[in-house]
Amino acid sequence: MSIDKKYVDQIIKVSEKAALASSYLVGKKDKIAADQAAVDSMRYELNKIDMNGEVVIGEGSLDEAPMLYTGEKLGNKKGPYFDIAVDPLEGTNFAANDLPGAISVIAIAEKGNLFNAPETYMDKIATGPIEKGLVDLDFSLKKNVSNLANFLNKEISSLTACVMDRPRHKKIIDELEQLNINIKLITDGDVLGALYVTNPKYNVDIFLGVGGGPEGVLAASALDAFDCHFQGRFIFDNDKDIKDANKMGITDLNKKYELNEIIKGDSIFCSTGITSSEMLNGVVINNDKYITETLVTHKSLRFKETIKRSNLIKE
Repeated sequence: MSIDKKYVDQIIKVSEKAALASSYLVGKKDKIAADQAAVDSMRYELNKIDMNGEVVIGEGSLDEAPMLYTGEKLGNKKGPYFDIAVDPLEGTNFAANDLPGAISVIAIAEKGNLFNAPETYMDKIATGPIEKGLVDLDFSLKKNVSNLANFLNKEISSLTACVMDRPRHKKIIDELEQLNINIKLITDGDVLGALYVTNPKYNVDIFLGVGGGPEGVLAASALDAFDCHFQGRFIFDNDKDIKDANKMGITDLNKKYELNEIIKGDSIFCSTGITSSEMLNGVVINNDKYITETLVTHKSLRFKETIKRSNLIKE
């Protein structure tokens, strides 16, 4: 089954409006307020849509409302059943401090087709389209980059790896330096970091390291439309996370998830720039209009474009 293409424009509007709402708080040093503005706008727009939606990737649990919480029902209850994954404001620090890379992100899939990821960390690896079995979380870093270099017909020293700049990644970063691989360090923006592998113009050959599990699922939705490679393994290192995983039906705590296990069937993904980055320009407000750039994918239509739109603020 495929998702009706009429939903593409509606989901674009959801991420655009969330980006606009958050943009008014860019540089105001209040990441919580910027996030809340995006959340409120996203909820309001989603509830207008003809659908029976349920959040499977949200910003917390019911007791943490008014975030868009996991299990929240959205839509006007008059349409198909969808799973929804959201990150209304990825890069809260970027927005608060007017730094590049804040985005609003949403993905929808048919009911049961989007992995219900726990609120924990995930070890991830992503590349552009490659042969199966070439790059794997269970391989050493050296084997992965050697295999990738051979496949791309490049010298290892010409590869670029994107890694989040975190103390937990010191070993990875040190090894990449020893291998003389170019490193693109990002301070936040786990979804955006993974999306750099979708197009050679961003000059990122591999994204790797430990980041948010929910962000991994969101990124997977877009990577799937680009036929990219992605694997993820959740990290359960405390009793609460283990109990939460068991409640979700996750019994193999060390399982390595392939892309087709994280996102199944058709999906729509939208990511709208709030502050400008290499990938997306941020929101520009011009009198009664605002201009946005949104990366949009619709898997069944093989649609993947960056769309620039001008809209009336009050519509």
